[in-house]
Amino acid sequence: MKSLASFLVLCALAPALNLGAATRIKELASVEGVRDNQLIGYGILVGLAGTGDRRQTVFSAQSLSNMLERMGISVPATALRVSNMAAVIVTATLPPFAQPGTRIDVTAASAGDAANLQGGLLLLTPLKGPDGNVYAVAQGAVVTGGFSAGKAGNSQTVNHPTVGRIANGALIERAAPSAALTSVLNLQLHRADFTTAARIAEAVNRRFGAEAAHAENSALVAIRMPDSYAKRRIEFMAEVEALSLDPDRTAKIIINERTGTIAMGKEVRIAPVAILHGNLSVEIQTSLAVSQPPALSGGNTAVVPQTNVAAKEERARGVTLKDGATVEELVRALTAIGSTPRDIIAILQSLRAAGSLEAELEII
Repeated sequence: MKSLASFLVLCALAPALNLGAATRIKELASVEGVRDNQLIGYGILVGLAGTGDRRQTVFSAQSLSNMLERMGISVPATALRVSNMAAVIVTATLPPFAQPGTRIDVTAASAGDAANLQGGLLLLTPLKGPDGNVYAVAQGAVVTGGFSAGKAGNSQTVNHPTVGRIANGALIERAAPSAALTSVLNLQLHRADFTTAARIAEAVNRRFGAEAAHAENSALVAIRMPDSYAKRRIEFMAEVEALSLDPDRTAKIIINERTGTIAMGKEVRIAPVAILHGNLSVEIQTSLAVSQPPALSGGNTAVVPQTNVAAKEERARGVTLKDGATVEELVRALTAIGSTPRDIIAILQSLRAAGSLEAELEII
């Protein structure tokens, strides 16, 4: 019932949210080359209360031995048995135009068999990009979103205690590789669509002149910067991002079969169709009865199974949708026949197969 209520709210709000909702170019596209960069590193987490890597994880002991070697302490890796440390993989996202000296968040995840990273301290860890260069270094106390308590069969685990996060835990050492803003800018649409690309070009031309922009394809719009903005390229890009338009949206229905959630927009149209819906349930029950022979009869006590089969078919419930039916009418019709979220998913799939649902059906 809760999922059905969520479905009704999503469908009811969709028309109101899309009605006259002008969207900025900033939310629809980004400049080609101006993007995030992924960083990764391997580090050591210390300070764990006996919940670190065990003997089976060989590389964590080897890592600790190598670190101590650099500090002038020579200890063979085979002689180390430290349960208060864990080998972790550290990841971070380097934003575009990030400058040295600024800080970013990092995430640390156990690479071995550590049971809990709670209370751990990440030692200095270099973070590298795909090109092999070090762009940031991370260090600090890890905060986990879960915990694990108890031992053996009497334990309790909440969320994932083997993954933690360090807020502002990495210091950027090298500027991010970002594309320079030139006199010709290419806008990459987040969702490729010919109509939206044409409308973006039209909005830019309306503001900066008829020859300022043109759509290369459904995912790329080329913009030529006017000469008056030659020394004010950032201001020009800010004005382009602030332009608003009504993007075109594909009629689509999103179905999450695991949770029973359904979302659809106002563009969904229903062709004339009649829906007949009903349920057939068959129940089979087996009960065991004991057959006891009379006294002194010489018989044996036996267990006799008794099977009852009952079939129940609900009366079919039907609705009729006229030409040009809206989402609201569809919701009301399906609710009127008492459909559950699972029933609605099956009905939508049947409508799509019958050619009466003029929308793309996507199941996630």
